[in-house]
Amino acid sequence: MESKFEIYKTGDNQTELNVLFDNETVWLNQRQLASLFSRDRTVISRHISNVFKEGELEKDLVCAKFAHTTQHGAIKGKEQLTETEFYNLDVIISVGYRVKSVQGTQFRQWATQRLKDYLVKGYAINEKRLAQKQQEVEYLKAGIRIVSRAIEEATNDENRAVFQLFSKGLALLDDYDHERLDTAGTITQDFIYPSFNDYIDLIHEMYSDFESDVFAQPKDDSFQSSIAQIGQSFGDVELYPTLEEKAANLLYFITKNHSFVDGNKRIAAACFVYFLEQNNALLKPDRTPIIDNNTLAALTLFIATSKTEEDDIVKRLVVTILNRNR
Repeated sequence: MESKFEIYKTGDNQTELNVLFDNETVWLNQRQLASLFSRDRTVISRHISNVFKEGELEKDLVCAKFAHTTQHGAIKGKEQLTETEFYNLDVIISVGYRVKSVQGTQFRQWATQRLKDYLVKGYAINEKRLAQKQQEVEYLKAGIRIVSRAIEEATNDENRAVFQLFSKGLALLDDYDHERLDTAGTITQDFIYPSFNDYIDLIHEMYSDFESDVFAQPKDDSFQSSIAQIGQSFGDVELYPTLEEKAANLLYFITKNHSFVDGNKRIAAACFVYFLEQNNALLKPDRTPIIDNNTLAALTLFIATSKTEEDDIVKRLVVTILNRNR
């Protein structure tokens, strides 16, 4: 485990210590603690024993032995490896409160400021994100109420259609924040699965638009796996039983498997559209596409930048958009 040292000085500059940082905390041995709090080492030892005896801290969780090189006691010029017991910040602060010295107070003030990046930055960031998320939810709720009211007050069909469009988008964002996205699609039918060569022909048609020398150059055989997975079943039960789920997973697999040297996102989006088209699901009854170019680009980028553990929410977002755009 990588560790490093920081220099700590007391407020009067009379005490200076090399403070060991390891495993996201700070470590001192008994000799350093004695120097830090200006107390005899036996006093420090007694306080540490009482911390464990009273059950304030568990020794196995707050103590560690670190190996370091020291001068050999009997052989001049020879070094030896010695293990010394160190105590982490929990012990240091506990002892500091028991000692109740000016030096202890100074150290606690310094530690709070100096170690926040090591100890509380992640927590603080998460707290801020939670607060921001809650604020965003409140904004969305307010926005939905405003738009809904505007729809009721709209006096002509043109305005009504515009407001309804925005209302649908806000509702989708609200459902995303509250984890209410659709878990399944709605279309079950005899599906058409384009062949590997069908998809390759489609990709070849894209060459003229994207002239990179490495565009669509395969890295491995994972593209075949990507297009085959959406047709998988266990016995008579399909793994992805609806058209929307198959399309969402096709877009996800091709994007994430990164089968080509260049053009993975473009190829994924094209295959997604092609699969919908082959299954007569690309156009709505008014002959407009079920998903526009900007939305498709945004979804593909969202998938590409998402974490592996977010796969379910990402796929559900695609399914939900397809469901609600019919």
